Amino acid sequence: MVNIGLTKVDDKVAAKHPGLQTYAACQSHAFMKGTGTFILGIAGLFALQKVIQRKLPYPLQWNLLVSILGSSLGSYAVTRWETQKCSDLWLLLETGKVPDRSPAMVPHQPEESKGPQKDKIWRHN
Repeated sequence: MVNIGLTKVDDKVAAKHPGLQTYAACQSHAFMKGTGTFILGIAGLFALQKVIQRKLPYPLQWNLLVSILGSSLGSYAVTRWETQKCSDLWLLLETGKVPDRSPAMVPHQPEESKGPQKDKIWRHN
């Protein structure tokens, strides 16, 4: 049996997916980075706002709200970024190919006019 966190994975499944343990470790690391970003973000934003409050006083509840919301957004962004890297790692381990995440280049085509067409015959010089 292979352990992934608290879950045990059957040996047949682990043999079919040899990169499972690596992927699980990567996901765990991504979630810990997100949690760390949340905690450090709250502390950093709270301290920054304490400095700002000397010049622009406002209630403590807004200080806490801004700190929590800001660090939540930062934590989400970090976790999403790291999880995407883990997904790419999983695809690399399973298929041997790195997924192409670059935006597709679409050739620019001029838009056709959607309005009524004027007849060129009626044009006077």
